[in-house]
Amino acid sequence: MSSKKFPTISLYSGAGGLDYGLEAAGFETRVAIEMDKDACKTLRANRPSWQVLEDRIEEVSSSVLLEAAGLKRGEAALLVGGPPCQPFSKSGYWSQGDTKRLDDPRAKTLDQYMRVVGDTLPQVMLLENVAGLSFSGKDEGIQLLFRNLEQINRKHGTKYTPNCKILRLVEYGIPQLRERFFMIADKDGRQFDFPLPTHRHPNQPVDNEALFDSNLKNPTTAWDAIGHLDPPPSEESLHVYGKWADLLPSIPEGENYLWHTPRKGGVPLFGWRTRYWGFLLKLAKRKPSWTIQAQPGSSIGPFHWKNRRLSTSEMLALMTFPDVTIVGGRTAIQRQLGNAVPSLMTEILGREILRQFFGLRRRKPYVLDLQAAQSTPRAERLKRVEEKFLHLIGDHADHPGTGLGPMAMARGR
Repeated sequence: MSSKKFPTISLYSGAGGLDYGLEAAGFETRVAIEMDKDACKTLRANRPSWQVLEDRIEEVSSSVLLEAAGLKRGEAALLVGGPPCQPFSKSGYWSQGDTKRLDDPRAKTLDQYMRVVGDTLPQVMLLENVAGLSFSGKDEGIQLLFRNLEQINRKHGTKYTPNCKILRLVEYGIPQLRERFFMIADKDGRQFDFPLPTHRHPNQPVDNEALFDSNLKNPTTAWDAIGHLDPPPSEESLHVYGKWADLLPSIPEGENYLWHTPRKGGVPLFGWRTRYWGFLLKLAKRKPSWTIQAQPGSSIGPFHWKNRRLSTSEMLALMTFPDVTIVGGRTAIQRQLGNAVPSLMTEILGREILRQFFGLRRRKPYVLDLQAAQSTPRAERLKRVEEKFLHLIGDHADHPGTGLGPMAMARGR
């Protein structure tokens, strides 16, 4: 592959998850804009050559972005960004039954992203978001993006054609059960073919005959990602606190609070699905991790199988970040990594963009790929439920269904 770098404009850059992957593929971030001060410190600490603008995107003109990048309109090879996604998140649907979506002021970030596309006219645009952006019947966000691209094409004579797909990241070697929506469009209207999965999804039966006829690898597990790491330093406080902390040791690897419902093998302390999925959620060595959360409460996982919070190094590994330093306290670090995109995914997409649109092919192994561990230890031994929780044993009702829980009903009233 050529040593040439392909200049990139990065919007909503966060801690750099998208950018590090694209960098590994061969792109060069010229300018990054981010409003979170801790994330900006992280970017500057790890990539001092990047021009980092600490501001709200609506307060920065596209001409300022181009000037900071040392580019003129049309010279950027790629514009990339993951606009904040809370109005379209799955958790919003679960807790409230619906969300405001385009009526939510936070959805205006989609307009701002497209404003910069129209002003800078990159050769390729890549937008990342939550899978909920394209939920059937609730796809106002994606329709807004399509309309914006049509307007840009009419105004500038471009041919941006959206190519969209929800990718299950675990199917590409990322050790995390995380789904993300990606939109990629080329200025000349060329089709983008998303790469095919390389790994088996853990929910795919291993005795499926089709599996043996394919070249799919086994999913990358949490042990593959973090099993080799040294124990976290004592100064990094990873103690689980709060009302439910002492219940965590009684939950097996790979389970959550549902273990302690009538449908599972524990003690019936809760009703089925009456809590958020991440409540007392624990990693399993032999399975991929669940999604790293940006703002978990005291009892929201995923937790380590040793009944503690994940260290910064462990979260970095599960996010397939390169060797970088995340700046800030525990809350700031968690927020930056939980809001990020696993970098290996954008290295994979970046290579495909270079191959399909720029004619460059790289056959070497992925820079950020993880190697499977040679062996995996057995699961940790369980402890009994402590006496202080036994008064909760009873006949607990199941959750009534999406949009019918207490929060949703209260909002409806």
